[in-house]
Amino acid sequence: MKLNLKTSLIALAFASSLTACNSGSELSSASSGVEVREPEAATGFTDKTAVTAQDYMVAAANPHAVEAGYQVLKAGGSAIDAAIAVQAMLGLTEPQSSGIGGGAFILYWHAEDKKLYSIDARETAPMAATEALFLDENGKPPRWIDAVVGGRSVGTPGLLRGLELAHERWGKRDWSVLFDDAIELAEEGFEVSPRLAKLVAMEINPGVKKMPAASAYFFPDGEPLAAGERLKNPDYADSLQLIAEQGADAFYQGPIAEMIVDAVQNSPIAPGKLSLQDLANYQAKLREPVCDDYRQYRVCGMGPPSSGGLTTLQTLGVLENFEFDQLPVNGLEATHLFSQASRLAFADRNQWIADPDFVDVPVTAMLNDDYLAERAALIGEEDMGKATPGGALVPEYQQDVAYELPNTSHISIVDADGNVVSMTTSIEMGFGSTVMAGGFLLNNQLTDFSLVPMDGSVKIANRVEPGKRPRSSMAPTVVLDQNGQQVLHALGSPGGSRIINYVTQTLVGLLDWNLDMQQAINMGHVTNRNDYTSLEKGRAIADHAEPLQQRGHEVRVIDLNSGLHGISLMPDGSLVGGADPRREGTVKGD
Repeated sequence: MKLNLKTSLIALAFASSLTACNSGSELSSASSGVEVREPEAATGFTDKTAVTAQDYMVAAANPHAVEAGYQVLKAGGSAIDAAIAVQAMLGLTEPQSSGIGGGAFILYWHAEDKKLYSIDARETAPMAATEALFLDENGKPPRWIDAVVGGRSVGTPGLLRGLELAHERWGKRDWSVLFDDAIELAEEGFEVSPRLAKLVAMEINPGVKKMPAASAYFFPDGEPLAAGERLKNPDYADSLQLIAEQGADAFYQGPIAEMIVDAVQNSPIAPGKLSLQDLANYQAKLREPVCDDYRQYRVCGMGPPSSGGLTTLQTLGVLENFEFDQLPVNGLEATHLFSQASRLAFADRNQWIADPDFVDVPVTAMLNDDYLAERAALIGEEDMGKATPGGALVPEYQQDVAYELPNTSHISIVDADGNVVSMTTSIEMGFGSTVMAGGFLLNNQLTDFSLVPMDGSVKIANRVEPGKRPRSSMAPTVVLDQNGQQVLHALGSPGGSRIINYVTQTLVGLLDWNLDMQQAINMGHVTNRNDYTSLEKGRAIADHAEPLQQRGHEVRVIDLNSGLHGISLMPDGSLVGGADPRREGTVKGD
């Protein structure tokens, strides 16, 4: 870890507005090789090997959470039951990444019906929000840190309504028992992990120290939490106890809801507009997954308002026009082609993808084979530079300005009946808005909207509107066989807008290069969000920097801190799981 990362992050808090940047673009420090707006910064690389089991398995971002999910599966619970237990524990032990104050996208494979479902538990803008939510008196958007911290950035949390919807349909164990382990550990205290301690000490989100409740929790006696320190959270235990006893309604109305609204509306920094009515009216939605063929596989993801599934499928659709399986794993040509395919897909993403309840997203046209072949034909030996959206697609929107930050957590689960969960869950930036209520952090997901509503005279699709869901890059993914009758892989990752590249590259490793799940996760990363080509520092892929520069790429060798978790269902009935060596996640099963 570079010693100047903290300095760079603090300096950026005072940087000028990024009004000229497209969605997902980030500043970097050329001298340090570190992305200075990576709020879940790298905290080390630990070699991990694939885990094999026969009956059930859970892969998640923290050992306590994995153990909680494992115990539910061992007791006969369903994959959804286990996901609830895992999430409750993550909100305690990995609070910077996800929690009940945030949202999620859930893919669920029902083994008996051989059907894939998706649940949209994304946050919504308060009904009092307007297109000008983030604009100052001169119509200018704020600096990114001013947009993130405080109540203004908080959307109506959707996570618990999404889990409730899933549990009502596919749960086996009683809702009330699924929170027991998290409640007990919150009361007794858990050992702060090295990763959490490092992220607190680095002050990756300055709001943590500025906001009273968060500061008191993460900086007791004015000092940052230390690794190994026992941390108790009785407020979170009380919140979970109410939710366990009364269901999700306990969160969306009553004392917890009142605490949330009070914390948001009376935030000492940037008070927000969230109301009790916003909470009471929130609904999670069943949506159709987006699926497309890739080689001899059927790849499925989350549709809009997430851009993750559609942009992953577009990238794969472009790559299908090349014989990727004939190229060396992570070789120079593969890295070049991947970066160019991603450029093209991100150009379309930034133009068209937003909440489908508010805008017309041309999903079918974006996945048309002929269209993607035309896009692939634009790729040459040299870097193409800034890609433009496909000219034939309608409606016409403009590119936007949004700060989607690299936080989040992913959970993959297979239960004894063969049901599968692939769930990506987030509070957005590391430590979210830093507004804390009831022992948990609240999201800053409203910064995933474009902070400016118009480009010239043309509306931006992903602008703020009352009740609207901001675009996301979360990409929970399920790979089926060609007939759509059997799950082969379930995976996903955190990483802001880089999630799409992390997941897509892992899919290429699995499907083109026949790597096992852990090998595919371990590959050195390449990303390009239609800006520059990033190569993962310290990995062999970074050796391509000079050859790519000679082909016209702007190359940055930096930490690329994914958090991939995946499970493969093998032909012999066994399960093979992988956890990202870049974080502290694990895999466990029987």
